[in-house]
Amino acid sequence: MEIEVKCARNYKIVLEKGVIQKLRDYLDDDHRMFIITDDNVPDIYANIVKNQFSNAYIYVVKHGEVSKSFETYEACLRELLKLNFSRKDMVVALGGGVVGDLAGFVAATYKRGIDFINIPTTTLSQVDSSIGGKVAINVDDIKNCVGSFYQPKMVFIDMNVLKTLPKRHYYNGLVEAVKAGLIYDKTLFELFEQDDLDIEQIIYRSLMVKKAVVEQDEKELGLRKILNFGHTLGHAYESYYHLHDYLHGECVALGMVKIIDNAEIRERLIKILNKFNIDCYCDGDPDEVFKYLCLDKKADHDMIDVIKVDKIGEAKIVKCKIDDLRKYL
Repeated sequence: MEIEVKCARNYKIVLEKGVIQKLRDYLDDDHRMFIITDDNVPDIYANIVKNQFSNAYIYVVKHGEVSKSFETYEACLRELLKLNFSRKDMVVALGGGVVGDLAGFVAATYKRGIDFINIPTTTLSQVDSSIGGKVAINVDDIKNCVGSFYQPKMVFIDMNVLKTLPKRHYYNGLVEAVKAGLIYDKTLFELFEQDDLDIEQIIYRSLMVKKAVVEQDEKELGLRKILNFGHTLGHAYESYYHLHDYLHGECVALGMVKIIDNAEIRERLIKILNKFNIDCYCDGDPDEVFKYLCLDKKADHDMIDVIKVDKIGEAKIVKCKIDDLRKYL
């Protein structure tokens, strides 16, 4: 299946089991390829990609948020220069959200921008971060505060690669799909309340939510802000725990539970998260978490746009004082 995303630079998402082994059906071999992956991604996947092209190089970074750093970013740029990559060559992200953010930012800034291909290997990156063009690195414990909007040339989503994903990371990524259902697609949310998860439908419907929102607001000037539901508090918790103890989706889950005022919706969400073995409570010091919340890149001095969901499938943007968010912590 091919899905076209229409924005400043249109691109296709190829959603197909086994597509990672058929990249030559979509990409030619007349330029070089710099494959950025991490040490948690099975070597076999990088080799499958590399062996389909005559001039492909694999660059492995450490797994986790530690690689979304100036140091790793600089190391990637230096390696590209060492290999004398030109503006006609490309960067390939093969991994989860961290690899996608890092590789995308490298591609966006190397020689003012070269082509970027995204091959997401986690549920989180397949349902959410691999499309939309947000690329970034962290500064210390502050999430994504240096970055850009840079759309990929193509995205290849192969659900077969999820078979090697640890269960915790599998469920972590599905939180972003639950979020997509809460803010935009009631049917998607209800899929998670079924006894068996229809993962193909979940990934497809999540992509369609992201596509619909991004096409209407590529640079997050209005509607796209709804994709941040749960993230304002979630990012604060990630920073508080030094981007280490809790995974991104787990913190977003915590942020969603805390920001929802409707008791019925909150309880339905908690039941889903419990099936994912995600703890909806934590021992974070509210005052310390609030300090990180104040550093949120979406904040405008003492004001911030907060996403609220009072009805499943519908989100609204509410401007409020940052100090008013203390009560949710």
